[in-house]
Amino acid sequence: MMNLNLNRREKLAVYGAGGFIAVFILVQLIVVPVFDKQELLRDQLAAKGRALSEMRQLQREYQGMQNQMAASMNQFKKRPDNFALFSFLDQLAGKTGIKKHVSYMKPSTTVNEETGMNLTRVEMKLQDISLRSLVRYLYHVETSENMVIINRLSISRKGGEESLLDVVLQVETVET
Repeated sequence: MMNLNLNRREKLAVYGAGGFIAVFILVQLIVVPVFDKQELLRDQLAAKGRALSEMRQLQREYQGMQNQMAASMNQFKKRPDNFALFSFLDQLAGKTGIKKHVSYMKPSTTVNEETGMNLTRVEMKLQDISLRSLVRYLYHVETSENMVIINRLSISRKGGEESLLDVVLQVETVET
């Protein structure tokens, strides 16, 4: 090596600079990567915690859907084996006293490609019906235990002072 004659102050400066460089290299090669890795791990842990929370939420939603499906299946089992939407609506029209207002009833059936279940619809036209009679009929349709829903409803006011209505409604149900 080189043999340099340095005074005491110069030697302290050289040793100080060497010590500073050694500490700097030690910090850059060991301490900084440790803290960076620790921060990365904290971020990953937080992301996994959020993912877990989302998975638990999805699990609760799935369980809720499973419960609804089981309740629906039980409701379907309670429905009479010979249930037909058309005849149900016709009998209900007779019971509620609006049969004379039924202009037409058009049944149709489609198959849901995703589930393979039959979706039965009946489009009904009611003419010259009072609001009170219409509401009573709709209430009985919607609250029946036969899993029937009103999918579409169009109401138009009939001319005159009697405030009668013309109504087109589409009722549907799923049949197995």
